Amino acid sequence: MLELLIVLSVLLLLVAGWLAWRVASLTRELESLPAGLEKGLDEKHREMLKDLHGGLSQLGDRLGNNFGESSDRLRGTLADELKQTRDTLHALKLSLSENLGESREAMIRQLAATTEQLNAKIDQRLEQISGKVSERLDEGFKKTNETFINVMQRLATIDEAQKKIDSLTGSVVSLQELLGDKKSRGAFGEVQLEALVRNVMPPGAFEMQYTLSNGTRADCVLKLPEPTGLVAVDSKFPLENYHRMFEAGVNEVDRSLAQKAFRSDIKKHVDAIASKYIIANETSDGAVMFVPAEAVFAEIHAYHAEVVEYANARRVWIVSPTTLMAVLNTARAVLKDVETRKQIHVIKESLSRLAVEFGRFDERMKKLADHIRQANEDVEKIQVTGGKITQQFQRIEAAEIDEKPAADNVVRLADERKT
Repeated sequence: MLELLIVLSVLLLLVAGWLAWRVASLTRELESLPAGLEKGLDEKHREMLKDLHGGLSQLGDRLGNNFGESSDRLRGTLADELKQTRDTLHALKLSLSENLGESREAMIRQLAATTEQLNAKIDQRLEQISGKVSERLDEGFKKTNETFINVMQRLATIDEAQKKIDSLTGSVVSLQELLGDKKSRGAFGEVQLEALVRNVMPPGAFEMQYTLSNGTRADCVLKLPEPTGLVAVDSKFPLENYHRMFEAGVNEVDRSLAQKAFRSDIKKHVDAIASKYIIANETSDGAVMFVPAEAVFAEIHAYHAEVVEYANARRVWIVSPTTLMAVLNTARAVLKDVETRKQIHVIKESLSRLAVEFGRFDERMKKLADHIRQANEDVEKIQVTGGKITQQFQRIEAAEIDEKPAADNVVRLADERKT
């Protein structure tokens, strides 16, 4: 219907355009006609316009009627189409509602199944976690028990150590009481000196409580090779003034007096050793003063250098247990070197005999090498001959023996014998 209305509108426009063109052409004709005819034409023109107006009115009425009918038909058609569209939309809505209901039910069922699976997995995982937690707790309890047992054992060990410390404390107190007496200190130093010497030196290289020609008895003498000779070692333990220097509550004056007395004690011991144990043409030109305590030795060398210089000037060397070990090891090395020098002629004779045997060995090796080389050449010749024999057998098997003159055969056999 809309297309029909468009076509009618176009026709009306065409008709109106044609009428306008016709009126314009008649107007031009009227202008070109004489004045007398203008009036008659004007009347004809009015009549024509009336007719045209009447035709146009009728045409407009028909078009209006047709347009009204078309509008009614168009409204009816549009109403029908709208009704059909509403019905279709309603059906679609119902269908969508049904589909949404089915989808909701399917989703609910799927969600329920997924929830059940998830719950099952969660329960399984929780069981695994519970098992691992139980295992970890068991391991933790086990380790805790082991740790507790170890702690108890260590506490028992600590108790035993505490008992030993208590007994050691008593021993230390006893040792302090023992070292409080000069004779006891001397005996302690002599025992320690003997233990060190016996652990390092060979039996014939020392002697304990050795009496010299002047009637004095040294705690120990080291029997070293000439020109060193006998080296006297005497144990001295200046402990009283040493303790007095470090007593608590002692003022500086008393401490200085104790230090002076300590240095005086050391010098007295040095003088005694130098006068008793250094004898011309009997002992070496020096002697050793053994201080059994490392702390006393460290005090002497750290804070009393003038005492050390005094002892060196008197040819007396002050040693502690540690430094005495170094001296003894050096003495043992000297003894070993001397023994090696004594055996040098034996070593030379052994080397001479070894040189003779090596010469024989060299000659025999050369002969063996010649035999091996000759055997190698013989083996190579045997391999060449074996190869030729193999070739002959192969020719015989292949029936490739050439009949040659006898002279050629004789020459070939002679060549083979040479090879």
